[in-house]
Amino acid sequence: MASVEVVSIPNGQFAENCYLLFDPAHPGAVLVDPGEEPELFLAEARRLGRTINAIWITHAHLDHISGVGSIQEETGAPIHLHPDDRQLYDNLPQQGLQFGLRLSAPPAPEVALRHGQRLRLGDAEFEVRHAPGHSPGHVCFAGPDVVLGGDVLFEGSIGRTDLPGGDFQTLIASIWRELLTLPDSTVVHPGHGPATTIGRERRSNPFLTGATV
Repeated sequence: MASVEVVSIPNGQFAENCYLLFDPAHPGAVLVDPGEEPELFLAEARRLGRTINAIWITHAHLDHISGVGSIQEETGAPIHLHPDDRQLYDNLPQQGLQFGLRLSAPPAPEVALRHGQRLRLGDAEFEVRHAPGHSPGHVCFAGPDVVLGGDVLFEGSIGRTDLPGGDFQTLIASIWRELLTLPDSTVVHPGHGPATTIGRERRSNPFLTGATV
């Protein structure tokens, strides 16, 4: 069975988790959600002897995409984005101004992600799962025993729904439909904070158990 290494690279003022994914049997790698410190991501890829040949984006909030342009310029890797987050993506400079940051417009994505799409990584395969609620075009990438969950589900919490395009009921429905249908042993690699598992969140996450938050 194909295996995948997941290397978390926390970065930036928002403590966002960028991820480097690779099949140990192959030299290529995927970079998921390149945030504020692109040089850090490139250095980690070099340290591990990996060539970044794709950029996958869970969603287009600035802390997850501000390094996209630098990474693509350096690697030529195609950018994968769900179309429902394209407006948010194109508005990166405006997002930055809200936090006093001067950010350039990102390069246009080459691959339009769709629900149920299969993406190859070496001998492994990831399924694209559309999970709106935090943002309209948010997706999760479900692979062998792991899921890259972006800002949908965290250890003991869930993603914000008070940003433009967010909706609490939509997010909860997405979690139940797209994440809690995965095996309990599946490791969730979120956009912020530590990894967790589907089973742990199913049993103890107060947003999912009905407990008072």
